[in-house]
Amino acid sequence: MAWNEPGNKGKDPWGNKGGNDKGPPDVDEVFRKLSKRFGGSGGGSGFSYGALAIVVVIALVVWGLSGFYTIKEAQRGVVMRFGQHIGEVGPGLHWKATFVDSVLPVDISTVRSIPASGSMLTADENVVQVELDVQFKVTNAYNYLFSAVDPQSSLSEATDSALRYVVGHSRMDDILTTGRATIRDNTWSEIERIIEPYKLGLTIVDVNFLPARPPEEVKEAFDDAISAQEDEQRFIREAEAYEREIEPKARGQVQRISQDARAYKERVVQDAEGAVARFDKLLPEYKQAPEVTRKRLYMDAMQEVFSSTDKVLVDSKNSNNMMYLPLDKMMDKRAAASQADSNSQVPVTQYNNSSSLDSSSSSSSNSYSANDGRIPREARVRQARGE
Repeated sequence: MAWNEPGNKGKDPWGNKGGNDKGPPDVDEVFRKLSKRFGGSGGGSGFSYGALAIVVVIALVVWGLSGFYTIKEAQRGVVMRFGQHIGEVGPGLHWKATFVDSVLPVDISTVRSIPASGSMLTADENVVQVELDVQFKVTNAYNYLFSAVDPQSSLSEATDSALRYVVGHSRMDDILTTGRATIRDNTWSEIERIIEPYKLGLTIVDVNFLPARPPEEVKEAFDDAISAQEDEQRFIREAEAYEREIEPKARGQVQRISQDARAYKERVVQDAEGAVARFDKLLPEYKQAPEVTRKRLYMDAMQEVFSSTDKVLVDSKNSNNMMYLPLDKMMDKRAAASQADSNSQVPVTQYNNSSSLDSSSSSSSNSYSANDGRIPREARVRQARGE
């Protein structure tokens, strides 16, 4: 039941026990009671000086405690006094005058990113789908807060403008293949040039130029072209590796051939010098006995010529005919006969058109030992003499 309803029996929430509705208590009465509690006389109409001092001290303590604040390690605090910038504070515990100073913390360590993408027209009048991601961080907290209304939005618009400018001055093949690094660097430089006058307090950390895509209608053809260019680069790398492998071998071979040529030159020169020295020593002997020296040189030359042949030629003095002994065929016959009968003898075939040998000497000269297959020495001497 409400206090002012009938039947409330005079219960007044303001403490009016008499039941008379005189309204709320007097404010002056409340202040007098408070003054008595704080040591006042209670007869005046306000606080005493002691109570006022206590209230002021309490207010100052509360005001002073409310001014402490903390700036995190990754932040910087922008201090404003009555709305005017007076400086910045670093990480740690600080104090400010409440209701006078205000501190706005700004994160300067976190790397943030802004994407940019769209279909853009290239210099060779082709349309290409490009994507870009710009990473940045705050380096000037005051400029970031007050130089622009929305620094990130301004950076996004600058990125889009720079990307369209660079793509519009580039060929589509460069954008899709080998020119991506150049386009990335040019876009980075163009973004920095655009935002420099605005003093956004931002620094570009990196620009990631994502792989561009051609229009879907010609995507397969461009994929084939990119694959061909990748194969070209791979073949170039393989050729360079082969070159690095072959070149040392070729240089070594050239060095070896040069050394062999020098050795051959020295050997030929030394042989020539030796031959000259030999003929110089032979010249006095030739002058003393020309015929004997000539014959000896002839015999030495013939010996050298016939030393590597298996034919035997015997010069007969009695006739112009020469006797030929086919020793190679005799050796073949002896080998065949020795397989059939090890004790059989193979006769020696003689070709002599001048005269026949006597019967006493022919028996020894026309036979040879079955052990070694050679003609006896006496028979060879007689045949050489033409007897």
